[in-house]
Amino acid sequence: MGLFDFLKKKSDAPLAGAGTRPRPDHPLAAGAVTRLALDTEAERERQREIARATAAKIDEIELEMTSAIFDDDAWAGSRRPPAAVSGAASAPLPDQNTDILLGPEDLPDAAAAPSSAPVVEEAAILYANDQLEAAALLLRTSVREGNGGTSERLPWWMLFDLYQILGLEREFESIAIDYASHFETSPPTYHPFAEMTRALDTQFSGAIPTAVLSGRLDDGDAIRTQLARAQVASPSPLVRFEFQAITEVTPPGCALLLDALQALRKAGRELVLAAADHLVAVLRPMLAIGDRGTGEAPWLLLLELLLLTNREKDFEETAMDYCVTFEVSPPSFEEPKHAAVSLAAGPETAGDRFLLPAVIRGDSAALLAAIADHATGPSLVLDGSRLARIDYAAANALAVHLGTLTRDGREVVLRDLNHLAAALLRLLGVGEQVRLYAHKY
Repeated sequence: MGLFDFLKKKSDAPLAGAGTRPRPDHPLAAGAVTRLALDTEAERERQREIARATAAKIDEIELEMTSAIFDDDAWAGSRRPPAAVSGAASAPLPDQNTDILLGPEDLPDAAAAPSSAPVVEEAAILYANDQLEAAALLLRTSVREGNGGTSERLPWWMLFDLYQILGLEREFESIAIDYASHFETSPPTYHPFAEMTRALDTQFSGAIPTAVLSGRLDDGDAIRTQLARAQVASPSPLVRFEFQAITEVTPPGCALLLDALQALRKAGRELVLAAADHLVAVLRPMLAIGDRGTGEAPWLLLLELLLLTNREKDFEETAMDYCVTFEVSPPSFEEPKHAAVSLAAGPETAGDRFLLPAVIRGDSAALLAAIADHATGPSLVLDGSRLARIDYAAANALAVHLGTLTRDGREVVLRDLNHLAAALLRLLGVGEQVRLYAHKY
């Protein structure tokens, strides 16, 4: 909650007006919506403009105070410029990543190259031997005392992951402040691995039904086929949607996608939405207050996306716009049982991903056999977003197994790993045969 949120009331939500409204800097924020003048609502327009200006002023004051806190010389003497007012995205979750290939030639930030920080390999070995506290102590000493760590980002990222695996929120927040001061960037957000796997059997592994929607979102056979893939009965508690290739939406297509999302949510399935912000950006120009030409489906789809990602404030503002446009009671916000995971746009998945379990220890023959059964096509994508722990024996067996799968020309990709698991697998030579990716802070 912001410093002045207690001054805001839900009744302050605007009802109608002209011009545009400032929106929160979140990828799923509803964004600026075109206004149509409503002559019969003059007084409500005036009140809306007043409420809007008041909210903007409060947000401006909050931003100034937050910047002042982080700019204080007490934070290790390194001053950080104020955060950008617009265009800034919230700090990504550990599984809310911008993909980074863990090869020195592909890293956009050369300082993050793992080979330049010896502490990385030492911490990875301790992690592999289930000595997590020792690994955390080693990394914390490195980043605080400058033993090859302070100029590197990877040791910090590994420490963030360790604290989240161990559930050490206070230690995480302390290091996050140091990280923000040292690198003059926004600090990451704490999301423990226990929370990430809250909706799953921690040992579940297997194919994740995936709907890849591309081109024109309509009610044609191609779209229906992809949505049917996502809704098919499956032991997986997760369902993945990929929106990054959508270029245009139609009201019938919006209605189809809306029905699928609502059905999965009501069935208790957990959703992973790749490039949801892109879909919102495609929807946004279609929506104008007072214009019913597009029908209700695009509005309701936008509301569903905001609800799934637990964006209550954005939902309520959009619901009021919808209410004014269609002269109906606004939909009510119901916190979803499982908030959807929203990922940045990335490469499309050729088929269903294979989700790795939260813990892989000792004999992993059954898991390796399941991976082999799943690897029937020219490419294999393993999803490591829920993988918290993998020991040395299991990691070595996985490395050997993946090597055999690449020998016949199959492309194998490991995505969304925590940075400790990625460093361990790279140490075992997996990066030489497999495209190895980790999430980014």
